[in-house]
Amino acid sequence: MNNYIRKCARDPSLDSRVSLLFDDISTHGKLQNAVSALVDWRLTKTLIDAWNQFSVAQDVIRNQYPDLRTSLHLRTEWSKIDEDLSVYFTAVTFLNVAFKTNRNPLTDEMLDILSAVCLQSNNVRRYLNARHSSALSLGQATKLMKVIANNSHSTVQLIEIELSKAYLYRALRCKDSDSDSIYCLANVYLAVLYYTTGQYEKAIDHCTVVTRSRDHSQCSSQVILGELLPKIDDDIDNALGLAVFYQYVRTAALNQQQQTQYVSVFSTELLAHYLYIRCQLVAKCRKLTQMSSADEVQRYEKCFSELSEMFVTDVIVFHSVRRAKYSANGEKLASSRERTKPVTSSQLETSELVELLQRSAVEHLTTCCQLEAREFGSEVVIVTIDFEAMYACKLGEYQRCLQLSSQNVHTLIGGGIMPDVLTHSEFIQLMDDDLCLLNWTHGACRSVVQRSLRTCRNISAESVAVSDDSVSDETASPSDVTGSDTQLH
Repeated sequence: MNNYIRKCARDPSLDSRVSLLFDDISTHGKLQNAVSALVDWRLTKTLIDAWNQFSVAQDVIRNQYPDLRTSLHLRTEWSKIDEDLSVYFTAVTFLNVAFKTNRNPLTDEMLDILSAVCLQSNNVRRYLNARHSSALSLGQATKLMKVIANNSHSTVQLIEIELSKAYLYRALRCKDSDSDSIYCLANVYLAVLYYTTGQYEKAIDHCTVVTRSRDHSQCSSQVILGELLPKIDDDIDNALGLAVFYQYVRTAALNQQQQTQYVSVFSTELLAHYLYIRCQLVAKCRKLTQMSSADEVQRYEKCFSELSEMFVTDVIVFHSVRRAKYSANGEKLASSRERTKPVTSSQLETSELVELLQRSAVEHLTTCCQLEAREFGSEVVIVTIDFEAMYACKLGEYQRCLQLSSQNVHTLIGGGIMPDVLTHSEFIQLMDDDLCLLNWTHGACRSVVQRSLRTCRNISAESVAVSDDSVSDETASPSDVTGSDTQLH
């Protein structure tokens, strides 16, 4: 009692109401009440200390801008400390890349960081080597596509689709991509991904690049793997299923051992023709040509008859096209005079990726807030939908933003300890791009002013003194930010 309890009761940080209970512990009941109050206070203090440490860790994550190697190391270390911090690290990484990519092209460094976070990969050497190799860049794309094919289209999976496109474009930009095997394969995979995201005109352009190529002598060395294909249509699914069944029956009938070669594959050129026809049927794009589906099927038939090597899947898909009604009646699918020249880009259009990164960051931050509230909510006021409210404002969903903000206010009213309000540009982008730009501009102006003060030694400090408090990135008032913007104009 004297060695521990009374020492705890004399702790200077102890709540005075708890300390007063130890002034009179003459009865068993009073002693029990005092000890219970002391235990509750220690548990609360421990919980608040843990939350403070958690908040410090979050602040460290927000203020780090690591390269690929450091990013992979930090992700691993944060996950060892607390899974919540790993989720928070992913959200901040997405916001950092979205903020930078919204103003500049997607760099190899940012692409690899996003891929490593999505795939939970730590192979830094492979990422670095792939930056100058079309085959390795293609390999990075296929890794992501395999994950996409086996999962539903969550926001993270949609990000992985965009990253796959970026790696395929990089494969086409590499100096060693001139070989038809890589060139045609990358374009067909791009067509598949654009078909998946509903961008049928771009899918057709990439198919046309392949079907117009005059030399396919090396294409037989590379095939389209069925396991990498997301859902396209029932014909493709049926072909893949029947091919596996055919292999099983053939092996059993001939009393052979199970063959190790792939049967769930497609020829690059034939699949390009099929996707072209499929896109016409689904989209009826305006830019297409006055060409009946029968004409397109004839091109497909010509390619099929001239191909020296094909697979069971190719035969099944081709048969499904010939059985289709549009092959018989020559239904018109488009209306333009000629087949227009395909327009393909050399790199990914990143607007869709930026939007997906912001949306996924909100989902991760909301999850993190919910986990934080579950762990610390008994002692700390934590709102779990503040990022959703910000993002609703950005999307123009002002009624929903108002409803969510009202819930946040009611949660905070009468609360005790509350977390700080974040004013980082990476977070402000979730609410308003213009305000984000103002905040970024203000920080840039502050840096310029401070550098000028250090170099202009001939000017008296009193005449140009700029208080750090008045221009702090974290405490800048709206009038300060507006003032900086006005001066720029």
